[in-house]
Amino acid sequence: MTDQAVAAGGVRNFFGRQRELKALRADIERTGLDTLAGHKAPRARVLLIAGRPGSGRTALAEELVTGLAAAYPDGVFRARLTEPGGDPVPTGRAAQGLLQDLGIDEPPGAAEDELTELVRDALAERRAVLVLDDAVDAEQVDPLIPDNPDALVVAVARGPLTGIPDVRPCTLGGLDPKSAIEMLTTYTGSVRVTVDPQAAETLAEECGGQPAAVVLAGGWLAARPKASVADLAKRLRALSGDPLARAFQLVHDSLAQPAARILRFLSLAPLGRADAHTASALAGCSVSAAASTLTGFVGLGLVTDRGDGQYEVPGHLVPLLRARMEERDRPAEVQLARARMLERTVRLLQSCRAVTEPEGSPARKKLAGLPRALRFPTVETAAAWLTGRRPVLLASARLAVADGELDTLARRLVAALVRAETAHRGAEAAAPVLYGLHRLVLDVAERRGLHRERAAALLNLADLDARTGRTQDALERYRAALDAGRAANDPYAIGRAMESVGGSYQELGDWQRAGDWYGRALAQRLARDERADQARLYGRLGAVQTYAGRYGEALRNWRAAAAGYRRLADLPGYARALSEAARVQEYAGRPEDSLRTCEEAVDWARRAQDVRLQAALQLRLADTLDRLGDPAAARLHRSAAGRLLGTDEGTDEGTGASAYEIRSALNED
Repeated sequence: MTDQAVAAGGVRNFFGRQRELKALRADIERTGLDTLAGHKAPRARVLLIAGRPGSGRTALAEELVTGLAAAYPDGVFRARLTEPGGDPVPTGRAAQGLLQDLGIDEPPGAAEDELTELVRDALAERRAVLVLDDAVDAEQVDPLIPDNPDALVVAVARGPLTGIPDVRPCTLGGLDPKSAIEMLTTYTGSVRVTVDPQAAETLAEECGGQPAAVVLAGGWLAARPKASVADLAKRLRALSGDPLARAFQLVHDSLAQPAARILRFLSLAPLGRADAHTASALAGCSVSAAASTLTGFVGLGLVTDRGDGQYEVPGHLVPLLRARMEERDRPAEVQLARARMLERTVRLLQSCRAVTEPEGSPARKKLAGLPRALRFPTVETAAAWLTGRRPVLLASARLAVADGELDTLARRLVAALVRAETAHRGAEAAAPVLYGLHRLVLDVAERRGLHRERAAALLNLADLDARTGRTQDALERYRAALDAGRAANDPYAIGRAMESVGGSYQELGDWQRAGDWYGRALAQRLARDERADQARLYGRLGAVQTYAGRYGEALRNWRAAAAGYRRLADLPGYARALSEAARVQEYAGRPEDSLRTCEEAVDWARRAQDVRLQAALQLRLADTLDRLGDPAAARLHRSAAGRLLGTDEGTDEGTGASAYEIRSALNED
């Protein structure tokens, strides 16, 4: 909890801790061990604020950072290193959040050390502050410390971070009585404190000076204008446990039963965050009732309002809520609440994706039939919701998969999240998120023995590995996908995996194995009479045989590919295949045949009315004419290509990136 309270007017105030603030500011300028040894400090200075949850350590960090804004103009970046329930956040996941805030694109599937290195590199030239909240140990903090003495790291933890050199902890105890009473007054008003100042001091003592307990006590008094401070102190004294547990028990037991149930079930919310929809689903009540209840919880100090309709349960209250839930709610009720929350999230994600579909489409018609509370009026509204809720949605997917009891809902949730992310951001931009989601699908598929889904997840992960240059990793996953596809007797997965294995070997330059796997994939496509796939595979075989120098086999396969495209009436594909056949003829030392075949390819591109393809082919034809010693004819074709593309000259620069590249898988002759 923080040393901050929210007064009735909504103004946030900081109380006490002036001695600690002064010590922390002085510690920034303190000479470090490196400086004493005559060396320039190689890394950022690390300040440590240590204390129990609820002691106000995060608020002190934020107050310190606010006062340092002018000295660190490149901004403040934050990461929370502990889940609300107490589980450590993997350092890689914390680094992902920081990279997003820093505006750095992360490679899909990057390892933890790569992610943390990107964070350090991004902060290496910035005069910025990095706040690492609720760190568990030094192993979480150390990889994120930038190698920049002009940056500052403010770490918040329970105790010392042994292993990080030159760090002195600022250890927090309770607030002094004066500051605790000032905090209490923001809730109660001054009258009740002024008429009985001794009772106020007694109440501060009963709260142990802990800001979290004082906030709960103040919220209880604010909700009961006629209750005295002395009465509250007496009630707390009669309870057992530490100050925070006693204050929580008093507030919880004073709630009406429906509100207390909503409060307990908020401990199930991912990241401890909930909006009215989440609370409504957890408790099985209306959205409006949940919204009014959440607003009431803010006044009681039980949740904080994050804005945009989201509320957060303070981390120190989550263990208390879960313990009370285990005492008062049956396991079946808890599981049903989880299921309702996941189902509501799935429906919102489906609505978020459906709004991107064209008017009149089946998805939009289905969207119109949903309750108003589950519909998004515009694409922009849906995109803003998805962006604002992304951390919570990803946490929800992780928790659903880890639960293990709701795998059907977990699979639906992950699938809906994949579709929504792809619809709003595109597969390229969403790739880092999709990588993590496909890994979750793989976890469920392996746990449940779902071979078809396992094959699909492995293929998706392997594709992302291949796109980011991890070809060997991709190859291993494609082989595993092939095994899973065979176990599921899934022809699509089998064929796709065999072709992708061939593509991986091609990327690695192993032409023989690439050709072997393409041949296996082609045999399957021939047996199933899948003609479009046959034509593509003939082309891929032709490409690897070209690179291997087996021009006769390459030419036969490119001709077979051309014949396949022609049977499919795919004129652009036919023209490209002819162009590749011309390339092979040229490599084989048959320039006249190459010229005729290339001219035929240009003619078919013209018939296909594919202007860019025709221009690219004419440039290819010009290159061939140059090599045959006819520069005048080559210039004519380049000029024609330029006119087609709207440029002065049909040079390679004139075609730009938008012109078709008439090449095989490797962009080299």
